[in-house]
Order: sequence, then structure tokens, then C-alpha cells
Amino acid sequence: MAVWVALLRGVNVGGVRLAMADLRAAALGLGWQGARSYIASGNLVFAAEGEAPGLAAALQDALRNSTTLTIPVLVIAAARLRAVVATCPFDPVAGKDVHGFLLWSPAVIDWPLCESLRLASEALVAGDGVVWLHAPEGVGRSKLAERMHRVVTGTQITARNLNTLRALVEMLDAGQAG
Repeated sequence: MAVWVALLRGVNVGGVRLAMADLRAAALGLGWQGARSYIASGNLVFAAEGEAPGLAAALQDALRNSTTLTIPVLVIAAARLRAVVATCPFDPVAGKDVHGFLLWSPAVIDWPLCESLRLASEALVAGDGVVWLHAPEGVGRSKLAERMHRVVTGTQITARNLNTLRALVEMLDAGQAG
């Protein structure tokens, strides 16, 4: 049985409320094992048979059926999440100021728009399946972060700060799923 991470987009922000107990219950209802959530922003570590797209669709359907919410779900393999975090190009000490925008599929980046929105202190780096933003003045003050959906197009994205991504890797390393 493979270990996976599900990242839900837009949970517990903008009026979309989902209890993490409901998320875990949906996963367990699908027969997944060791379902563990991390903070209230839609992060789930679990073990299951299948492929990422099918697992994502199954969880999205289960949540829609149990809560009436339609929440986009990105499922990535444990090894993939470890690789994403390992390739972060920014200082790991700045975890709360570094955000990974994880991509459902390859994206188009509007670099001129990025430059027009970027503060002088900010940096954006495209990686494999992720776009990294370092916003040392805070993501809440970043016009680039606020408009990332216009800078990165052609796919859905979901953002997590580096501290959250590292915590998920620690959960994987501790064997807290499966």
C-alpha cells in the first residue's frame, strides 16, 4: 500500500469550512488507512492502493457526498512531496515566508505580470510541479501572492508555507500513515 498526501484547495478560508474530523472520516470511509490530518487547512497523510488522480477524485466525491462541498483535491505520492520540499531554493529558516504553490499539472507562468507585481524583496522560482515564492515582508502584503492565480495559469494551484510542507514530510518520516 502506497503512502500519499492530499492537499485540499481553499479549505477554511473564504467561507469554505471543513472540519478535519470530516476529512479523516471521508478518507477512512474510502478504506484508506492511517488517515492523519495536519492543521485545519486540508492536509491529509494516508495509505491507499491506487493512482493519484483516482484517489483525488474519490476523496473529492466523498467530501461532496458527506458535506455538499466541492473542494479541489491534489494527491501526491509521499516520495514526490519529499522531493518538492528538498528542492526548495530558499533559506529553510524563512519557513513562514516561503510558500510552495503546488500544481495539478504543468503551468504557464506570466513572467512580465510576475515582475509587475513582485516587491523588490520577493522572489519567485518555478520548479517541477511547484512554484516557490519567498515573501519576506509577509504573504499577506504580497500582491504577487494575492494574484498568483493570474501569474500561474493553465492548472489549479494550492499553496502551503514551507513550515507546513516540512511538517507533512515529518509526518511521513514518522510513519504516521499506513
